[in-house]
Amino acid sequence: MNPPPRPHREAVVRYDTPDFDILQPGDFVRCAVSGQPIPLDRLHYWSVELQEAYAAPEYMTQRWVETRRGAA
Repeated sequence: MNPPPRPHREAVVRYDTPDFDILQPGDFVRCAVSGQPIPLDRLHYWSVELQEAYAAPEYMTQRWVETRRGAA
């Protein structure tokens, strides 16, 4: 008999370079742009400066552009 499935919990993460630290265990984090869940084993894109995770490089680029507008 298989155990019941674990409920999925959102992790609390501190993003650093080159890795991230898990402050509160969970299964996923949310993309700061799309809101979609990102399993921790598939988390590859984040911002140390903004402390945000991104589901894909396009979202990371989008956020970078948004935060740099008017900064010049």
